[in-house]
Amino acid sequence: MRDPVGPTVAEVGEFPTIARATAGRRQPVSTLVGPGHDAALVAAPDGRVAVSTDMLVEGRHFRLDWSTPRQVGRKAVAQNGADVAAMGARPTAFLVGLGCPPDTPVSVLDEISAGIGEAAEELGAGVVGGDLVQADQVIVAVTVLGDLGGHAPLLRSGARPGDTVALAGSTGRSAAGLALLLAGNDGFPELVDAHREPTPPYAAGPAATVAGAVAGTDISDGLLADLGHIAEASGVRITLDPDRLEPAAPIGAAAAALGADPWEWVLAGGEDHALAACFPPDVPLPDDWHRIGVVEDGHGVTVAGSPHPGPGGWQSFTPPLRSDTDVSR
Repeated sequence: MRDPVGPTVAEVGEFPTIARATAGRRQPVSTLVGPGHDAALVAAPDGRVAVSTDMLVEGRHFRLDWSTPRQVGRKAVAQNGADVAAMGARPTAFLVGLGCPPDTPVSVLDEISAGIGEAAEELGAGVVGGDLVQADQVIVAVTVLGDLGGHAPLLRSGARPGDTVALAGSTGRSAAGLALLLAGNDGFPELVDAHREPTPPYAAGPAATVAGAVAGTDISDGLLADLGHIAEASGVRITLDPDRLEPAAPIGAAAAALGADPWEWVLAGGEDHALAACFPPDVPLPDDWHRIGVVEDGHGVTVAGSPHPGPGGWQSFTPPLRSDTDVSR
């Protein structure tokens, strides 16, 4: 929530604001040169670096009357960290670009930076640099670097017929939380918190690679949409077992309260940042992974053998799936 009192970014100035963001941040041993120079220097013992980037735009991806700035910062780390975890990598470093209007209270950026720094440090990663610019609204752009630890990356193109499709984490909670926020219903705080501050199963990605997984993805745009990327890249069909995706009790209760279909949240809702992977049929699933379907000959994604009739997931430049056009994944 924006603080109406206190100095603004324009009053404090660009470089003092940056200094506030970097002060006291801990760096892992992989950070050889951190903030304060023209570029950072990060060790890459594997010889390869997994890289991903993403943006959060105020009014489109978050609202500061719904989320605290610290939650926005932590969410920015989650959506980027999950991307490299889905490739089987461990996040090692984050670069952060912040944009804001000049009248933004500097306390808002302080809290966003604190959320980013805390979440990165919890992963054993560092915030090694970034930029601060003037913009019409608050924008958080994050780039993450990840270490594969000597293992092959999990690509979308590795699935083969007969493979087991498995999930780490759950889907539907963030979409349910967004629907509750849109409806002004505060009766399910755990679901609202799942939307404000997702908690990806980061360690499950590298564990899947070690166990022998052959394809993977982060569930950011919806289970059907993201598994559809694996199906297309691999030239296969993925068939989901609905008995293994039954909506959790809080999701079912929230759907009943709102008159909604919980399956739309579970199958097409995004931003839970669960991880999905395909494993050869003879490979035991590691801890935190559970079977949700199978890879077959064909194309697309089906639920119990039939195409899902509803929306498939989020896309940035199509009409919003939700009633509120001010905020949406």
